Amino acid sequence: MIQRIQSIWLLLASIIILCLLVVPILTVVNENTGYVLYGTGIKEFKNGVETVSAINTPLLIITVLAGLLSLVNIFNFRNRTLQKRIAIINIVLILGLSFWLFHLAQQIPGGIELAEINPGMFLPLGNIIFTLLAIRSIGQDEKLIRSAERLR
Repeated sequence: MIQRIQSIWLLLASIIILCLLVVPILTVVNENTGYVLYGTGIKEFKNGVETVSAINTPLLIITVLAGLLSLVNIFNFRNRTLQKRIAIINIVLILGLSFWLFHLAQQIPGGIELAEINPGMFLPLGNIIFTLLAIRSIGQDEKLIRSAERLR
């Protein structure tokens, strides 16, 4: 059913990863130019005014796909093995997204050495934790159903 605990974990995971679209991951300030990395790409600011907003379309698609994958996975409650597999695929997708964001962060002028870490840096980790909690809850449901079938 939809009201199981793994549904809550998967909902939280999807909300967290979709927050990457609006929450900054890191900020780099060089003299009068600032660069902010989001889940959509890099935004450039000069003297506090946004000058260039480089939206990376594949990055945006992967970020939204990761959020929607968790959200759609809530409704796979009848097929628990498929639900587990999709959750594992989502974890791999989030790890790939994290490495991609790290690669983008290295390309920012000034590099990671001058970067200020923002809350968005920890959102992929939160997504992975909530997805792992959902996988654990799915396993507990499987155990419960197997024990109930044994009693029949």
